[in-house]
Amino acid sequence: MKQFDVVALGELLVDFTRNGESGQGNPLFEANPGGAPANVLAMLQKLGKKTAFIGKVGQDGFGNLLAETVREAGVDIRGLKRDPEIPTTLAIVNTFPNGDRDFSFYRKPGADLLLRADELDEELLRGCRIFHFGTLSLTDEPCRSATVRALQIAREAGAVISFDPNLRPPLWSSEEAAREQIAWGLGQCDVLKIADNEILFMTGEEDFDRGAAILRERYPNIRLLNVTAGGDGSHSYYGGHQVFEPACKLGGVIETTGAGDTFCACVLNYVLERGLDGLGEENLHEMLRFANFAAYIVTTRKGAIRSMPEPEEVLALLR
Repeated sequence: MKQFDVVALGELLVDFTRNGESGQGNPLFEANPGGAPANVLAMLQKLGKKTAFIGKVGQDGFGNLLAETVREAGVDIRGLKRDPEIPTTLAIVNTFPNGDRDFSFYRKPGADLLLRADELDEELLRGCRIFHFGTLSLTDEPCRSATVRALQIAREAGAVISFDPNLRPPLWSSEEAAREQIAWGLGQCDVLKIADNEILFMTGEEDFDRGAAILRERYPNIRLLNVTAGGDGSHSYYGGHQVFEPACKLGGVIETTGAGDTFCACVLNYVLERGLDGLGEENLHEMLRFANFAAYIVTTRKGAIRSMPEPEEVLALLR
């Protein structure tokens, strides 16, 4: 028996999202707690799972905000470290009319990059059923080495490995460096959530079926591969099955921050409840449909961690 369902490692940051203008016409920004791994855990907590976060924030006001927000979401934060000198990472989110986003980061460095391997809570890593990570913890040292070590510990303890590339080009020294680290992550995971732009980035294929086939051939370790295609829907590839589920299109989209993370959390929840063995097309449709509708709800709200839907909301929408 494991103490935690999912342990995630990575960035915990503040997304500053445009929220109107002042009386003088200056843009106003709302400080939304976020960071992809923490977003995933917040949604899993809504789904009744027990989670823990590993990462680092600054010993500053933003770090305090993030720690309190994640704690309020029910996530165990004993693995969260504080840096007394380097500030918490910040992101400025520019939202386009269709809800898509562009990011600018204050992270040269940010506290999340300074997590060291010797600061890892190994008890958390050995006590989880699933270990989840992305690539923002792979952009620089020492956090890259900490991520590699954490994955090794979790795998040795029998955890399922989940990976989301979460490509953010401004954070990489080059496209080659990004591809190298994403390729490493692809070679480690059992469950992959990859976005449409990321599958193009890694395979050169705009056709999802062909791109997924390339990834499955290169990385036979991937047992369940899911591709998110924004407002179009999502695809799942497992064994000899490949299925598609359309997105929920009821309107009211404000921004897409956290949508992919919500989708990822719902997939991991399905894996926790159903397992990775013997999935059929009906299972994959069921999994994608719930994940798509949960992700849609988040796009109708600002922010991520505090915007995750209750499972009853998703079920009501499905009905």
